[in-house]
Amino acid sequence: MSANRQQLHALVDLVDEDVLDTLYNVMIRFVPDDVATPDEIEAIEQARAEFARGEFVRHEDINWD
Repeated sequence: MSANRQQLHALVDLVDEDVLDTLYNVMIRFVPDDVATPDEIEAIEQARAEFARGEFVRHEDINWD
């Protein structure tokens, strides 16, 4: 049997909440390193929006002491 994305989504919906972390850790191993996860894409979009609004700290303004 060959699975498709819709079937995998349906299976995830059947998994108990207490094993979702384990399932995530198994599945993330199959994602290529150069492909951003949905959480990473969201963080990038949020950072770009903050930068566009001028919400950033310049490197030279950081007090390293």
